[in-house]
Amino acid sequence: MVQLSRRGFLQAAGTAGGGALAGGTISSLLSGRDVEQTAPSEESQQFFGTWHASPQPPYDSGISQEGFADETYRLMTRTSIGGRGLRLRFANTFSSDSLTLEEVSVGVRDSGASIEEGTLRTVTFGGDDSITIPGGGRVLSDSVSLSVEPEQDLATSVYISESTGPTTWHQLPTKTSYTSESGNLTGTALGSGFSEEFTHWFFLEGIEVINPDTVGSVVCLGNSITDGFNSTIDANAAYPDFLAERVNETESLRKSVLNAGISGNRILHDSPCCGVNALTRYDRDILAQPEVTDVILLEGINDIGFENFEDPQFAPPTSVSAEEIIDGMQQLIRRAHSHEVRILGGTLTPFEGASYFYEEGEQKRQRVNEFIRTSGAFDGVIDFDRAIRDPSDQRQILSEFDSGDNLHPNDAGYEAMANEVNLDLLQQQEQGQVTG
Repeated sequence: MVQLSRRGFLQAAGTAGGGALAGGTISSLLSGRDVEQTAPSEESQQFFGTWHASPQPPYDSGISQEGFADETYRLMTRTSIGGRGLRLRFANTFSSDSLTLEEVSVGVRDSGASIEEGTLRTVTFGGDDSITIPGGGRVLSDSVSLSVEPEQDLATSVYISESTGPTTWHQLPTKTSYTSESGNLTGTALGSGFSEEFTHWFFLEGIEVINPDTVGSVVCLGNSITDGFNSTIDANAAYPDFLAERVNETESLRKSVLNAGISGNRILHDSPCCGVNALTRYDRDILAQPEVTDVILLEGINDIGFENFEDPQFAPPTSVSAEEIIDGMQQLIRRAHSHEVRILGGTLTPFEGASYFYEEGEQKRQRVNEFIRTSGAFDGVIDFDRAIRDPSDQRQILSEFDSGDNLHPNDAGYEAMANEVNLDLLQQQEQGQVTG
């Protein structure tokens, strides 16, 4: 008998990205479609993150700089775990001006920009339809009475009447979302009014669900290789997506998986295009996640490579040593442990042939990887380097895993990375290091 993976089963059933098995059993599917539901009491329920996109500052031009006015945008997201009841988290992180969300709704995605019949819900904030977020602020919605399943697409619609100006956003194009030409379309499940497509997320920072069977969250901190750069758009093929599927298949491992990657991100320095450095965003993007238990760190290759990169949007080119990168990692380790969060170190993947490769940079990569593998500083090691390198030339990505730029994996490479994670690392071990 052919054994299908979770993703293979869903595709065979014609529901990939939609219905999914919770905890690996059909009996635990969460339905709740056209049934009248009562919003769970927030005082008696624990929320867990099921989706996250790390905020970035706007670019100097383009859609993030122009923003929105008298428009409804409908953002598509994918859950990690399911739950009975959810709430949304919005961020106005990179603006000094306040932002007013006039109306917000959420529902289960059908296809394109449309929403499944019977699942559209109004989202409120302290009982009000609108909310004003001060510059630099973030807000949580009230609990929404909507049951959702693991690995399911949700559609969040936001109507903004006044001009937002430059936006807080997440840039990487991995999922198609939509915007209307004008007007408030938050109350319609139809997709016909959404005439334009884009592949970014604006202001929506996280989605949390109520799931009493969940015990914690795994947050993947990284750069483009975590973010899913060069993966197939709308295929949910970043390595955290594949990892979430593996975790969901393991009944004993009841955790969500969140993607906190930002393309181009560095541990030590900011970039105009690539957000603030990992040391700066660590509390906001990682430690502030509800019930986080584990961090998977995969950062450092851009700290190395950007020394040899002349594009001004990534600049200024900054030379850092392997020891400085290691010092930054040790800070992240200490801060995780101070919050009783375990942190797993991912080895830096090969980059020979990439546009910013240089020989000294390869030596830095090897030194950093030696620290990750042998120092014992991390609570566990995930050897991403081993997972996708070419055995005959360990400085390069295996060709069948290369997206074409000698740096970023393709979908198969991202799946190989997720498969490299020893799931025993994510169990509730009291002490001691486990290597993958």
